[in-house]
Amino acid sequence: MNHQARIIEIVERLSGKPLSIGPDESLFESGVLDSFALTDMIGALEKEFSIRIPDSDLTPRKFESIARIDAYVAHALLRAASPTLGTPRMGMPRG
Repeated sequence: MNHQARIIEIVERLSGKPLSIGPDESLFESGVLDSFALTDMIGALEKEFSIRIPDSDLTPRKFESIARIDAYVAHALLRAASPTLGTPRMGMPRG
């Protein structure tokens, strides 16, 4: 099962109903989820994908749609696989 399918399962479980919106539509504006469900969704994503989502990322905008969540999870998995990703290289000799 791909990431997006797993994310949809989580959203459907939290909302208690089948997802009937497109991957780019807002989960919050469409009424699928409310802002109170955000923390439950974060916990479910962390558990499902074995990732850590920092408090600084707990904003509805980052998790607004299935597509945004999918992109976030993909980046978080990449970061977890390569902890130095995105950090500046210090002390590199000049060439």
